[in-house]
Amino acid sequence: MVCSLSDLKAKEVVSSRSGVKLGYVDDLEFDTVTGNIISIIIFGRPRVLGLMGRDNDIVIKCEDIELIGEDTILVRNDNAAICTKSRSITLENLASH
Repeated sequence: MVCSLSDLKAKEVVSSRSGVKLGYVDDLEFDTVTGNIISIIIFGRPRVLGLMGRDNDIVIKCEDIELIGEDTILVRNDNAAICTKSRSITLENLASH
């Protein structure tokens, strides 16, 4: 199956073990040398309407994707499988700009 980024963004990511909805695909990480996709990224939810930053992003490696279906993407939800990246802005960072 060929799938574009806009097709992936419309699919909900769900943990296959717990059934928890993790969110929707927001971004991809890929290797610029080989062109292979390394992971999908789900942006963290905004806190207090975005004024207090965001929760950590969820980064899911491609080897942890079990199935890409019509509407959902099923992923393994092990501690090692999902790591987080922080993109939140603190008040100290805002004051220094």
